[in-house]
Amino acid sequence: MVQALSRSMTLEEFLALPETKPANEYIDGMIRQKPMPQGKHSLLQRELTLALTMAFRPEKTAQVFPELRCTFGERSIVPDVAVFKTERIPRDDNGEIANVFKLAPDWLIETLSPNQSHSRVIRNILHCLAYGTEMGWLIDPQEACIFVYQPDKSVQVFDQQAQSLPMPTFAQSLTLRGDEIFAWLKN
Repeated sequence: MVQALSRSMTLEEFLALPETKPANEYIDGMIRQKPMPQGKHSLLQRELTLALTMAFRPEKTAQVFPELRCTFGERSIVPDVAVFKTERIPRDDNGEIANVFKLAPDWLIETLSPNQSHSRVIRNILHCLAYGTEMGWLIDPQEACIFVYQPDKSVQVFDQQAQSLPMPTFAQSLTLRGDEIFAWLKN
């Protein structure tokens, strides 16, 4: 279960703290620790990261970042998978990918862990959408369904596993289906 630390602090104070495992997030002035990923969560995160990386690599359309801290809109969150279009990736003075990302991802994917608050994850997805995220996915391995969130606040539920999932505009050439994603849990 996600733990909330009792002491309220500013975002700047939070960002000065050392990183933890699992990651802490800063939401509404409070520190909340994400749950430790378990088997299904870890496998889905790994496989999605790999599949998306391989899809984006040839044309360098986007980059996929697992467990990347994103700080924007008075929150600092760590999505399971954050995808950024190449032109939006922050760069340092050497032209390399920066360590600090002070913007919302273009696409975020969260996998629900056992005992994790569904509403807390949805609030993070909605926060990202309010700050420019094009699409958010919430994967629920226990129910074998995927919730797809879009900026107009519409939500689609994909529990017909042979259905192709909606993709952000920059990933329209990519096709993933729920049955493919959940089949990874059997390999």
